[in-house]
Amino acid sequence: MNLPHPDYNSPAELKAFLEANNMAMQKKFGQNFLINEQARIKIVDALEITEGTSVWEVGPGLGSMTSEILRKGARLTVFEIDRGFASLLRQFFNEYIQSGALTIIEGDVLKTWQTALTHGKPDRFFGNLPYNIAAALIADTIEKNIRFDRAVFTVQKEVAARAMAKPGTEDYSSFSILCQWAYNLKHIMDLSGGNFWPKPNVTSSAFSMTMKPDFPCCDNPVLFVKLQRGLFSSRRKNIRNNLSAFLSDSEKAAVALEKAGIEPSVRAETLPVKTLLLLSDIVNADIIQNGIKK
Repeated sequence: MNLPHPDYNSPAELKAFLEANNMAMQKKFGQNFLINEQARIKIVDALEITEGTSVWEVGPGLGSMTSEILRKGARLTVFEIDRGFASLLRQFFNEYIQSGALTIIEGDVLKTWQTALTHGKPDRFFGNLPYNIAAALIADTIEKNIRFDRAVFTVQKEVAARAMAKPGTEDYSSFSILCQWAYNLKHIMDLSGGNFWPKPNVTSSAFSMTMKPDFPCCDNPVLFVKLQRGLFSSRRKNIRNNLSAFLSDSEKAAVALEKAGIEPSVRAETLPVKTLLLLSDIVNADIIQNGIKK
């Protein structure tokens, strides 16, 4: 028999439930429960789950979103760092675990997600991501060439803004490049602190990421990842200076920029993904031709 769930919409009941089980929210794990039921439904619906869809969920907590996903017939794997929550999840969803519909992986998702790939890459990636790991986790999967058909994340609004930022804006960064290189992004909704318990002092945003079919659009994806990081390593410097440092050769940098039609005095933050991909191919061709390791 499954342990009865607390009322996911009631901070008072959630608090009482945790106290009754000798537990407390741990700030170091960035734990905040989304207590707005309509928001939970809207965000899970954005995953576009059908019967049998395989899903990874990060940070299930007490399972409010987990319940919605499982009700849709998904095959779900959850990553939970809090041992107490993991124990409660086993009691809440014992029947799903016994049927093979739910797998619980304990530990830091940044350290465990690659091991979970041995069981196959899921169709969907999902989570109300802790603010301290959100960008790192998303970037890590892209850099390791692991993409999902669709991902939906709730993150600190500033992280979502960086992911979706346009060239020439303050938020446009190496992280923007990675996200927009691999996915088409769409804003779902903003959530003020009052939608969560405990109430965070920030606004959150939910957004979706849909796999781009023409990825990677360059000859050497590994080089592209390194290059775009190098071009944003010193944001105040122009692209020629950063590319010269990356190649350890100012003359080669000047030639590459000329071939790409890029003005040497501009900064990388003004250039769209398409232009940076072209530059990557030009640099890659030169590396191959000259046998330079990069």
